[in-house]
Amino acid sequence: QVQLVESGGGLVQAGGSLRLSCAASGRIFSNYRMGWFRQAPGKERDFVASISYGGGITFYTDSAKGRFTISRDNAKNMVWLQMTSLKPEDTAVYYCAADRRISGPFIGDYWGQGTQVSVSS
Repeated sequence: QVQLVESGGGLVQAGGSLRLSCAASGRIFSNYRMGWFRQAPGKERDFVASISYGGGITFYTDSAKGRFTISRDNAKNMVWLQMTSLKPEDTAVYYCAADRRISGPFIGDYWGQGTQVSVSS
């Protein structure tokens, strides 16, 4: 079992930045790929970014490339999502997730409760 707690969401103007944090506890953190997803009102939960066990491999959805950066520190059991040049369409609840699989689609075995990000125009 892995427990995930997100923080760092808030209200920001378009063009601004936010850094989301996800604190993990429970099973060995370094055994999991970590990812960020988001869900806007009335829409499905969408993949944003993921990072491999050791942090050397990252993936981003097209809309996040060049603006968002995912990182992790296995010694601290933390993963972050640095978001820059934020747009109103980035408004959503952002979720941290952990996945046991080494590769393939990021399904997510454990999820946090989410943190709200709101971007005003």
